[in-house]
Amino acid sequence: MKCPSHARIILASLVMTGLVACNQQLGGEDPLVRVDAAKAAMVDGDPIYIDEIELEAVAQGVIAPGEAFTRDHPKYQMILDQLIDQHLLAEEALRLRLDADPEARHRLKAARERILGNILVENLVALEVNERAIQDMYAEQVRLQQIDDQVRLSHILVNTKDVADQAYEELTNGAEFSATVFKYSIDAKTRMESGDLGYLSPNFLDEPFPTIIADTPTGQISKPFESAAGWHIIRVEDRRTAPPKTLEEMRPQIVTFMTYAEIARILKELRVAAVVEYPHGSPSPDADTIEPPGNPDPAPMPAEPIDDDTL
Repeated sequence: MKCPSHARIILASLVMTGLVACNQQLGGEDPLVRVDAAKAAMVDGDPIYIDEIELEAVAQGVIAPGEAFTRDHPKYQMILDQLIDQHLLAEEALRLRLDADPEARHRLKAARERILGNILVENLVALEVNERAIQDMYAEQVRLQQIDDQVRLSHILVNTKDVADQAYEELTNGAEFSATVFKYSIDAKTRMESGDLGYLSPNFLDEPFPTIIADTPTGQISKPFESAAGWHIIRVEDRRTAPPKTLEEMRPQIVTFMTYAEIARILKELRVAAVVEYPHGSPSPDADTIEPPGNPDPAPMPAEPIDDDTL
């Protein structure tokens, strides 16, 4: 899984040619040298690569991360021209030896460290903030949000996925739910009652029922899913409390929370391992305390539902 855009596109819009100047100033090799990479343009013999244009397009919000950005896109030439201008300005700054100025050297060093730090964070977060972790946290959020919830359900229970898929296809094509229950369901207790299960507390049901119920709007049917009893299709008839947010509604908050928590964990480990000295004394008693913004005690599974005020 690719790292979520919340963590991945942090400093994507920094000038790529600034990195070249920075690296030259620090005595490293040019990080932009590529072998057989696709070039979009050559400026005084220096290449501008297509992936640089794509990165800039993502940074400007023109395309989403991972989306193709081809020459026929209406903003392709505009962004390429911007990168050409950036390169020309950077080259002129180098010609005038502005990079030799002490303040310029400091700014280039700081920019390089910020970018490298973000690359490290992006790679580490990508390992932890994955789809499985997001779904696990969402399931816990659903449990917390549905503690006092009661939902009236109807269901169809069958033995195999193929039969469930057939029933689901008929329902999506307009078949009546009660008729489909009678035609397919093997649940003897509810088959003659249009599949009615009455009011239930989702929090007392086995997974994946709580998550499926949360993701199914009132009056709608779920996609087929499997439990220990067989394959189900449920319809949420009514809710006695407000429904929890769906996975897609909560995804940005979950990803942001988990990203901050992972960054805090990484920084805490690095601080413990590092030797940090303050020649003139520590700036504050809590100088070495690293916490994610807005959350005093990050944990893989927060004990309370995540809301906008938590982050």
